[in-house]
Amino acid sequence: MERQVYRMPKAGSISNLKRIPEDLPPPLPQEVCVQVRAIGLNFADVFAMQGLYSATPAGSFVPGLEYAGTVLAVGEAVTNLKAGDRVMGVTKFGGYATNLNSDSRYVIPLPPTWNFEQGASFLVQGLTAYYALLELGGLAPGMTVLIHSAAGGVGLLANRICRQLGAFTIGTVGNAQKVDFLLNQEKYGAVIVRDRHFKTNLQKTLGHRKLLLVLECIGGKILQQGWDTMAPTGRMVVYGNASFYSHSPSPNYPSLIWKFLRRPKIDPLRLPTLNKSLMGFNLIYLYEETDKMLHILQKLQDLQLEPQHVGHVFPFDQLHQAIHLFQRGKTMGKVVVTVNP
Repeated sequence: MERQVYRMPKAGSISNLKRIPEDLPPPLPQEVCVQVRAIGLNFADVFAMQGLYSATPAGSFVPGLEYAGTVLAVGEAVTNLKAGDRVMGVTKFGGYATNLNSDSRYVIPLPPTWNFEQGASFLVQGLTAYYALLELGGLAPGMTVLIHSAAGGVGLLANRICRQLGAFTIGTVGNAQKVDFLLNQEKYGAVIVRDRHFKTNLQKTLGHRKLLLVLECIGGKILQQGWDTMAPTGRMVVYGNASFYSHSPSPNYPSLIWKFLRRPKIDPLRLPTLNKSLMGFNLIYLYEETDKMLHILQKLQDLQLEPQHVGHVFPFDQLHQAIHLFQRGKTMGKVVVTVNP
């Protein structure tokens, strides 16, 4: 069949992302063909398009890591899905498309009460939050957790997981206009703004509490301040670096070099003395560990979390506008692009 995709000739500038028609072959025996109805945007998409993501494919590629839609056809070896099923899935790039073929192991049924936009908003952020908190962070009841980018997709789901398991959450945002939403609607324990008083305000907010887990995705001074404030036996899990994020189509390399040279430098020889742990992970690499990913996905589903908050929706022909809004950092919840059948 013919499909429409947004394709990059190579990583470098988002301006080179073009919508083009392509032929899609029939699904292989273990694959399903999905008619995409909604696409979730992620930080990794932008980093990949700008060539700043180590997992970015060489040469031409279609960005996009998660989607939801309807199964059109299944390969002869697929038994868990059938044509007509409403599904959501993750893919190692290729999501910016009207139709796609996927290994059936990475496609699961969409909960009956969820719409396609909610389905396209859940898997990448949910898996990221769960893996960071429980597989690496050792989340336990009563623990105090610092969650950066608290109004983003990972931040919202991480807070819900923490609350369900009895942890106290402190969220951080770069924009004070997001505070009320996080406190009143998402029920964060506390929210602070990442301004020049961040470290002082974090210490005041903690009070007698010990900071034992940090979900770090900012970098720079914020990472260092969180590390310094974290209590002994604390764990910092790094899954992103928004301080290297660019609001323009292409990276600002002089700025990136300057930030790289001034990045925090944590001495591993001091870790035993400090009794702290620094960890990092990349969901793309977890994608290759199929059995582990499916095991984590099942645990995530067992929590029966509420669907993701979808804050912004754009049609497929306005994908560039959606990416531009996403880059500005003024969004709350998930940014989703819908694809009409």
